Amino acid sequence: MDEIVAILDEDNHVIGSAPRSVMRRDNLRHAATGVLVRNPAGDIYVHRRTATKDVFPACYDFSAGGVIAAGEDPYDAVVRELAEELGISGADLVKLPEGDYADESTNYHAYLYTCVWDGPVTHQPEEVSWGAWMSPAELVRRLDDWPFVPDTTALLGAYVRSLV
Repeated sequence: MDEIVAILDEDNHVIGSAPRSVMRRDNLRHAATGVLVRNPAGDIYVHRRTATKDVFPACYDFSAGGVIAAGEDPYDAVVRELAEELGISGADLVKLPEGDYADESTNYHAYLYTCVWDGPVTHQPEEVSWGAWMSPAELVRRLDDWPFVPDTTALLGAYVRSLV
């Protein structure tokens, strides 16, 4: 079933809705979430997206998240996405500054968070093919060597670099 996504104008006001497939096909502006997960030692959870993802397949990512459904509250969406993608529930989420990202593949307003997690991480097999904890310094080194998703790098790369 094709989920319905709210479509935004440049001022982030909802101006309509569309099926996710149409939003992707036409690269319509929408809203999405992202959460940077750290452990108590300060390491960051890095994962690789499956080859079947509709955007940036098989790329590495250091943010869990996804598209916000039409009518869904951004905070509820980040809680849902974190549980779906990495099996993390009950973490205290700390809001980071919001951001905007657009390229030929996607165009969205990002609601960004971070959290500390000391429990198990359980991948959703349809979305995540691999994952591991990395120190901020190691992640910064890997940003130049591994194919990371460009949106997370643009939105949260400076934040990660500030942790080194």
